[in-house]
Amino acid sequence: MPMKPLLSLLSPGGCRGRLSILIYHRVLARDDPFAPWGIGAEGFTAQMAALRNHFNVIPLSEAIARLRSGSLPPRAAAVTFDDGYRDNLTVALPILRRYGIPATVFVASGFLDGGRMWNDTVAEALRVADGPFDLTDLDLGRWDLSEVDHRAAAFHQLLQRLKYLPQARRIDAATVIAERCGADLPTDFMLSSDELRSLHSAGVEIGGHTKTHPILAGLDDGLALSEIAGNRERLQEIIRAPIPVFAYPNGRPGRDYTETHVRMVRDCGYVGAVSTSSGTATRNSDLYQLPRFTPWDVTAGRFALRMARSMVGGTAARV
Repeated sequence: MPMKPLLSLLSPGGCRGRLSILIYHRVLARDDPFAPWGIGAEGFTAQMAALRNHFNVIPLSEAIARLRSGSLPPRAAAVTFDDGYRDNLTVALPILRRYGIPATVFVASGFLDGGRMWNDTVAEALRVADGPFDLTDLDLGRWDLSEVDHRAAAFHQLLQRLKYLPQARRIDAATVIAERCGADLPTDFMLSSDELRSLHSAGVEIGGHTKTHPILAGLDDGLALSEIAGNRERLQEIIRAPIPVFAYPNGRPGRDYTETHVRMVRDCGYVGAVSTSSGTATRNSDLYQLPRFTPWDVTAGRFALRMARSMVGGTAARV
């Protein structure tokens, strides 16, 4: 069966429609082993071409409204980006415009205007490291960083070991790693306030993503609410427009956020929110815990097939 009729069978629209929400982070001029959450511009272009050919792509807030009303188009999809990287404007936006694809960028407001996420601090430190590297005093082991593939592997492993540490300890560890590597850390990875306004003026929907991208489940309720509500307030101040949607940092239901945080997001006035649980959304999905799909295939056929498999996999977990 040709791919488009198959996708229409799996996602017929209306009350039986399924929404595929794609999740991206960075779109890079070229692939980078120290940015595993990124995709090269060539691969992203191929994916957007396939998406335009096989799906009806709509803005996320519109998709949420149409999920609620049972009026999704057949083969409905939405494109989202997490964190607020500058390359969403400089690299991704021209490609999105070429194919007429709307998108939503979820922004962690605390990193605007020269900030840097802890994982990027570690990545840029290890990029320039060389030889043996001892982090046993931080309970993070010893590493051989003599080759680039060793450095990239160390980065991936350290990322997982640091991710669920308390936020202050995680940031302190990243700072120590950078100091020991003698890295000259960049300050232009994330959007500036002016660039965020430019992105919004270009028609990109802006969503909330907390102030400092913490694991919400590791915070007390007062701090979690400050992260969620303060982020929305700051973004609305910058773009002078409502911020309709939210993405949970890290986004795994039950582990990274709880039902308490879902209520906070709803009470802040958001119309919906997305997790990183895999699957597709239906009219019966929790609009404040919508699943998303991470697309890695860069050939049109394999990309569309992967999307079809995501639909067959069904809806996502929730807390």
